[in-house]
Amino acid sequence: MSMRIYLAAPLFNDIERSFNERLTSLLEPMAHVFLPQRDGKLMRDLVDRGMPLEAARQLVFEADINAIRRCDCIVAVLDGRTIDEGVAFEIGYGRALNKLCLGLKTDDRTLLPSGDNPMIVAGCKKIFANTIELVAWLRGGFLSARDAG
Repeated sequence: MSMRIYLAAPLFNDIERSFNERLTSLLEPMAHVFLPQRDGKLMRDLVDRGMPLEAARQLVFEADINAIRRCDCIVAVLDGRTIDEGVAFEIGYGRALNKLCLGLKTDDRTLLPSGDNPMIVAGCKKIFANTIELVAWLRGGFLSARDAG
């Protein structure tokens, strides 16, 4: 059985979506990845197709919540001066469900002089500085222990 990862990441411009796709391609050889921009619903697309805004919001919310419930692990992209609000919610919701939450912060900008919000930092079991470290940890540590158990 393959591990299921929910990729929590900003997806509001071409660069963010491209990064998410590249990260997904690194994770997919070892896990099933739910990538919201690909596997979920995008509000912009739903509204463009004529769905009322409130209905689109609810559909996006339900699709993502259901995917988080089904996942084993949340990989959260924490880049930016502040962490994306949706990503922050997804980490909190995942933690409330006792999901493994991992952070990926390739960007050293922060809003606070003390670093990122402690609720985010403490909410993640581990925060990685690059994709190579994240993938190596998943392959060498978590997945090996999971497969042995």
